[in-house]
Amino acid sequence: MTAQSEKVPRGNLIAIFAIALMAFLGILVETSMNVAFPTLMKQMHVSLNTVQWITTGYLLMVALLMITSAFLKQRFKNKQLFVAAALAFILGDLICALATNFPILLVGRLIQAGCAGLAIPLMFNIVVESVPRSRLGFYMGMAGLILMIAPASGPTFGGIMVYLANWRMIFWSTMPVELIILLLGVGAIKQYAPVKLVKFNWGQFCLLAIAFISFTLGLNSVSTAGALSWEFLGGIGLAIVAIWGYIVLAKHSSRQLLKLEIFKNPVFTYSFFAYFTLQFCNIGINFALPNYAQIVVGATSLIGGLMLLPGSLVTAILQPWFGHLLDEHGARLPILMGSTLFMIAALVFMTFGQHLSVVLIAIMYVVFSVGRSMAFSNTLTNGLKEVDMSQRADANAIYNTGQQFAGSIGTTILAALMSSVNVSGMSYAHETAIGSQLAFGLIFVLSLINFGFYFIVFRYQKNDK
Repeated sequence: MTAQSEKVPRGNLIAIFAIALMAFLGILVETSMNVAFPTLMKQMHVSLNTVQWITTGYLLMVALLMITSAFLKQRFKNKQLFVAAALAFILGDLICALATNFPILLVGRLIQAGCAGLAIPLMFNIVVESVPRSRLGFYMGMAGLILMIAPASGPTFGGIMVYLANWRMIFWSTMPVELIILLLGVGAIKQYAPVKLVKFNWGQFCLLAIAFISFTLGLNSVSTAGALSWEFLGGIGLAIVAIWGYIVLAKHSSRQLLKLEIFKNPVFTYSFFAYFTLQFCNIGINFALPNYAQIVVGATSLIGGLMLLPGSLVTAILQPWFGHLLDEHGARLPILMGSTLFMIAALVFMTFGQHLSVVLIAIMYVVFSVGRSMAFSNTLTNGLKEVDMSQRADANAIYNTGQQFAGSIGTTILAALMSSVNVSGMSYAHETAIGSQLAFGLIFVLSLINFGFYFIVFRYQKNDK
């Protein structure tokens, strides 16, 4: 292959840049509102358990759209999906910026989530279709970096916007950027494969949607209704029934939204469980720490966001090295090294859960973020390597869907734990501190469980290079 044939055409680079920037913006705003939750709770008279739906609902909507990504790719042109994603973001932005109460704000967030749900799969599809095979690793790595750095950068961005003006500035400031992205990419996005009229399997989608939503609502009810309430047991029970219904329906269908037979591969399955757990903890702690800093420590929203910035920057710089470790030494070294750092940070957060300072949070978040990202990216790579090429697209869809759903329930459960302590005569800050320690304890337990998942992975995997 000549050097000329290995170059990515300028038009393709513009298209990749535009869709990558759109995906980054869509993911950035996932967690950007976390620092504004204490303010929203006062202004809109809602509890922490309710306000967290600003993030949970967003991630849940993205997860549901991820399920449809294979169908959308076959049915609609890249440019149509790109424009739809941009318009969803702009419309959602406008509704949120003008929202006068919590329900309107939540509706705006759900519409805005359409951007990330459409843009993330489209980003990977355009990279795969427009980049020469010899350069594919670099561009896929850069695309994957967006998924890891953007959520952690959200609280920092949100904190700066709230400090400069108020939480509405998060939406006003991103609107013109999205308009520029739309103008930049609409002429550059090309179509590389023909579209065709395919039927959408509404039955399978509805069953999965019922499962995801009812499971999340059930978990959300624990702190208010209790683990033996009909809200919790009914939500979990309905989710189980819906998943069972999907499995039965999918077995008798030639068109499955998520091909569950991939889970017959134990390396893929337990890698997915570990990947899911890491994302659960990542999005959950990105929610917990800014709120802890403001409610318990008394820090400003700016400090609550900025204290996560060092961890995000260090992780971004080291990300290429994480992949290099896998290439040179196999998956076992970076995954177990990253999991160990992740566990140490979780242990410190749990141990000092009621007495954390901003400085200690910032330092341990660096350790947490580096360890989580080192294990997270290599877990994905290692899991996909064990899947046949014919199943690779379906495996990616499962990982992407699981990643978003893990984030939604991570936020839900940690919010429930943080607000679970109600003691007469105790200050709200002290109650939140005790609840936060419970939340950090859960993350520590999950860090230990992940070692069990990896033990099974490497027992079945003969060659981890």
